[in-house]
Amino acid sequence: MIGYATIGSNDLERATQFYDKVMAPLGGRRTFAMGDRMQFYGSKETPGMVAVCKPYDEKPASAGNGSMFGLMAPSKEAVDAAHAAALAGGGRCEGEPGQRTDNFYGAYFRDPDGNKICVFKMG
Repeated sequence: MIGYATIGSNDLERATQFYDKVMAPLGGRRTFAMGDRMQFYGSKETPGMVAVCKPYDEKPASAGNGSMFGLMAPSKEAVDAAHAAALAGGGRCEGEPGQRTDNFYGAYFRDPDGNKICVFKMG
């Protein structure tokens, strides 16, 4: 149902380099950019997209309290790889990869701008 979601950043170049590494194990890749403000990521397997962007109002980006993005992974190994890439790229661990429920395997991190992300595999 979601067409796309945006993740605010104060340093788009750093965020793009970070998400290039995080999205790769998930099958994501750069799809298109909107000038020097926004970089979209997508995959052939899913219709939705995620973008990292400078806020349109030109005020500083900030992480929302209670906000989190969930990125689907094709396997548990991809969850582990994306989490490892996030930490290696300057992200902060918010929950090591692991089985959370009978059918949910997930890992949590914050990107360099403080946005909380979950990478998960259902089933």
